[in-house]
Amino acid sequence: MGKLVIHQNAVTSENAAALEKLCPFGAIHYENGQLDITSACKMCKMCVRKSEGVITYEEETVATTLDKSLWRGVCVYADHTAGDIHRVTLELCGKARGLASVTGDPVYAIMIGHNLGGAAEKLLHYGVDRVFVYDHPAFADFRIEPYTAAFCDFIEKYHPSSILVGATNLGRQLAPRVAARCRTGLTADCTVLEMKENSDLVQIRPAFGGNIMAQIVTPNTRPQFCTVRYKIFEEPVPTVEATGEIVSLPVTKDMLHSGIEVLDSMEKPRDIDIADTEVIVAVGRGASSESLRAYAQELADLLGGMVACTRPLVEGNIYGAKHQIGLSGRTVKPKLIICLGISGAVQFAAGMRSSDCIVAVNSDPQAPIFDIAHVCIPGDVNEIVPMLIRKIKEARNG
Repeated sequence: MGKLVIHQNAVTSENAAALEKLCPFGAIHYENGQLDITSACKMCKMCVRKSEGVITYEEETVATTLDKSLWRGVCVYADHTAGDIHRVTLELCGKARGLASVTGDPVYAIMIGHNLGGAAEKLLHYGVDRVFVYDHPAFADFRIEPYTAAFCDFIEKYHPSSILVGATNLGRQLAPRVAARCRTGLTADCTVLEMKENSDLVQIRPAFGGNIMAQIVTPNTRPQFCTVRYKIFEEPVPTVEATGEIVSLPVTKDMLHSGIEVLDSMEKPRDIDIADTEVIVAVGRGASSESLRAYAQELADLLGGMVACTRPLVEGNIYGAKHQIGLSGRTVKPKLIICLGISGAVQFAAGMRSSDCIVAVNSDPQAPIFDIAHVCIPGDVNEIVPMLIRKIKEARNG
């Protein structure tokens, strides 16, 4: 990490006024002869380049006695509901195998719950070397304190170097709690993961609204934690034969202590999930009229898919938040996505650019969406969408 250092002896009222005016975030203030940088600073370092030595950037050196050789293995937290494994876990198992191949480390999985025999066996078909299981009736329902205690018990015993957690409702609660207890870092919603030969995990995610891709490394602490959304990585093809082993770990009384008591639980009706469909018709601001939305729904019905949208249509209460694609919405990876009237802002593109086939319709031939689309159709959506519907109907009837 680095920090900005103000050399007060070089500060004058003239250069201070210039620096106040220079800062695009309004983070520099001069008062009572002292120059100050507030928390509004985004570390763009413009002041460093323009201040002629008044402000400098200095790297902080961190003294560490960490022996990385004592921390081995890439571990995946197996997210499940009553033994039904969430598919993001399978995606992470495939990614973990690729990361572990760089260092020659094993791939682990940890499962916490009750009656997990069948689910644990399934993971052995996805490249996991060892599945560590904490199986107890008290783990049947998720409670943060017991799950955290079991997770930390595993870390203390086996010292995994990296831990991958799905960015599900459960994973987003559990991962930061465990990371904080281990006094280590966590990077949320990673889109790219790379492994260095010294076992440092490079965690890459969009930052500043998707305008940059930040590379985050945790070189001085272990384990390294990250969360990853569903549909970011490819799900591996399961092997016919199971490989690896299942290790049952003891559950102690201390692990079960909790201030939460689950009185009852019931299955929630399944909501729509655009991440699960193979065909999506996405509507943007340029196709937000009522007639075009009706055409989009008809097109989606013809193709056996679902309608999704960009953020402005959610903010305008036209569609619900669960229809939104992007950094603040869902990440999708359908076989086909048809983008209607969508400019292709980075926030939206980050949530769908891994789709197998991207078809874009936009009246602006310079729209950014055409940079990532496989099929580009410049033109008026009011004319092209009805034409697409008509052609599909003719093909099916003929």
